[in-house]
Amino acid sequence: MAKQPMLKFVQIERDMPEKRTAEARKEDFDEIYAEFAQAKAEEQASRCSQCGVPYCQSHCPLHNNIPDWLRLTATGRLEEAYATSQATNTFPEICGRICPQDRLCEGNCVIEQSGHGTVTIGAVEKYITDTAWENGWVKPCAPLHERSESVGIIGAGPGGLAAADMLRRAGVQVTIYDRYDRAGGLLTYGIPGFKLEKDVVMRRNKLLEDSGVTFVMNCNVGEDISFADLRAKHDAVIIATGVYKSRDLAMPGSGAAGIVKAIDFLTVSNKRSFGDTVAEFDSGELNAEGKKVVVIGGGDTAMDCVRTSIREGATSVKCLYRRDRANMPGSQREVQNAEEEGVVFEWLSAPKGFADTDGKVTGVMVQKMRLGAPDATGRQAPEVIEGADYVEEADLVIKALGFEPEDLPTLWGQPELPVTRWGTVKAEFKSGATDLPGVYAVGDIVRGASLVVWAIKDGRDCAEAILERFNAKAAVAAE
Repeated sequence: MAKQPMLKFVQIERDMPEKRTAEARKEDFDEIYAEFAQAKAEEQASRCSQCGVPYCQSHCPLHNNIPDWLRLTATGRLEEAYATSQATNTFPEICGRICPQDRLCEGNCVIEQSGHGTVTIGAVEKYITDTAWENGWVKPCAPLHERSESVGIIGAGPGGLAAADMLRRAGVQVTIYDRYDRAGGLLTYGIPGFKLEKDVVMRRNKLLEDSGVTFVMNCNVGEDISFADLRAKHDAVIIATGVYKSRDLAMPGSGAAGIVKAIDFLTVSNKRSFGDTVAEFDSGELNAEGKKVVVIGGGDTAMDCVRTSIREGATSVKCLYRRDRANMPGSQREVQNAEEEGVVFEWLSAPKGFADTDGKVTGVMVQKMRLGAPDATGRQAPEVIEGADYVEEADLVIKALGFEPEDLPTLWGQPELPVTRWGTVKAEFKSGATDLPGVYAVGDIVRGASLVVWAIKDGRDCAEAILERFNAKAAVAAE
């Protein structure tokens, strides 16, 4: 009888790839985790219990075939494991790096619930696809037949790129329009290299280009080309702009120099990672070196800002969050990494204004909070503790308060574009279709600020809906 390759979670403990020391990783923007070796990847994959009802799969937005590719990895069939992974996920090596596995697949692993420690799904997923790239298994798509239909995609983030990949595989002509000089959206300019090294994103962009996707960069819709022209030029248009408008703080002193938006700070840092010269960095405006930095917010963007500040040479970095550690929205793994690197978290602390000298910020006026009674959802609302205010010294304050949609109907001169009261585009669930004929929307511009994996799912689902529409139209024409 063949040796049982799986169900080894009782004999083998959970193990992550080696993490570089905090002192070493503070010196650069390289990823903090090493790669699994083949033997270690096979060992960790073999811990999977091959559940009849795999909760890891059902709690993954893409419903990835996780038990299948874990088994294939455990038995050394890596090329098949890659094919299985790629079948449901356009960017598995990206999701393996940045998905909050602790809240999704790994957090719902059955052996985790039984106290044996979850399978290291994300690390194995990353290993599979990185190995596929190294061995030349990842190739540009070559459609069996080219189609005459064309689709224009506004936004080169994960949702738009996922849709482009699916459409090109079916032979559709695809053009992506984006305001930035490099494709990838927040994958390129919003997420630091220590979580997602930039060559990982760039090689995917190159693969799409080699597959026949046309990229039109440095293109602002509404300025360089009108939305109406895009609709006239293409058989369908997908809005995949994401949400880039930063939430702000309207309080005393908020106009002082040295108070900046998270997206601006991270974009400049990432441009520097590409070797670009950036005036705002060189002038010190968006550079944390030698400064006391205070970051306001508790999500993953705040974690990116505090950890970037450490690497840029800040003298101190503090993070203010108005709730406690258990209630923060960011990944607990990221909080731990940040603390190891020297970030200090001030829990139950909220800004009430800013101190400045000659128009330059010198501190954040902080009010201490406590958690009150739970609301209807069960979440405790923060309440101010009277008389506990203090000033946190700061030379640079970074606002990481989340993102909202831009006013697309006004920006694009399209008052008929349907939006919700929150400014997100109104679109059908799954298909992404809007009330405008031939216009679709996917990702954060529909959901609000969300996860990369949800944008990928939306892009794939939308591409499938567009293909169904094209095929139905072709069938009618043939009759």
